[in-house]
Amino acid sequence: MNRTLLAHIAAFTAAVSAGTAVVATRFVIGETDPLSLVFYRYVVSVACLVPFLWTIWARERLGFADYAKIAGFGVLFFVLFPWAFNASLQYVPAARGAIGLATIPIQTMIVAFIFGREHFTPAKVIGVCMAFAGIVLAFGTAAFEPGHSGYLLGDGLMLLGVFCAAIYSVFSRATLMRYGPLFVTALAMAFAVLALLPIVVIRHGAELPVFSARGWLAVLFLGTVAGAVQFSLFMWALRWLPPTTTVLYLTLNPVAAMVLGILLLGERLTPEMLAGFGLVLAGILVGVGVVRMPIKKRAPKEAGPTRRKPDVRSWRPRLPFPAPTKR
Repeated sequence: MNRTLLAHIAAFTAAVSAGTAVVATRFVIGETDPLSLVFYRYVVSVACLVPFLWTIWARERLGFADYAKIAGFGVLFFVLFPWAFNASLQYVPAARGAIGLATIPIQTMIVAFIFGREHFTPAKVIGVCMAFAGIVLAFGTAAFEPGHSGYLLGDGLMLLGVFCAAIYSVFSRATLMRYGPLFVTALAMAFAVLALLPIVVIRHGAELPVFSARGWLAVLFLGTVAGAVQFSLFMWALRWLPPTTTVLYLTLNPVAAMVLGILLLGERLTPEMLAGFGLVLAGILVGVGVVRMPIKKRAPKEAGPTRRKPDVRSWRPRLPFPAPTKR
């Protein structure tokens, strides 16, 4: 099979599994706290990746600064981002949280612009404006309705987590390409687990967590399919596809989360949320250049009669008398 086609399939599968992670988190978040769930999820992910670590280990020797940088990336992307993600889903439905998650490409674009990694074009400005208009429309006035007092906090936490992911996407690319995306991902996960270990031990002791059968299934799914497999497939796709194309698949996250949230959690999808998601998706498509905005072109000037320029090399002056001949 064509490697490019396989990369598209890998990106699609990773994006859909990331969307299902939203619903799986909603299943188990009531049985533990957000940080502990992050820890248990990535313990499972690291355990899945350890047997393959010798095959993906970086050939280039890493210095202390490199390990420190990867550890920082691990805390940012595998601690702060999932913590905010998990905490958000304590307050908002999966479909609502997924709309905030879909802004990863747009926030990545903004962060890249702020730090001088990317220049804004008119299409990108229009895309950003459309995406954030979609967020305002999707979130709407539901946060101010009775019984939804936690919506503002949940929305803010989700957008904060996505901002952490955007910073990681912009600044980790050089390290990912230098040492290999799978190796950096596995090592960053390991550093995240080590950073969370003392916190979890202080909170819960050294005993195994107590989950229901459904909770254990959700944790195992988050660590395997929505953890090790998802990140491995996405990083592999990023190697063979342009970054813009790969990131575009992330827009499938909220689609999967919305569908599963309705089918498994009994959530309700409002017209405002659907229209807002449509605006977010359209903004991403415009921002990354998949959909081009109509640009009015100037009419070409009518070409008048042109005079043929003489060939300088073949031009000779006309003399009033015959040219002298050589003898």
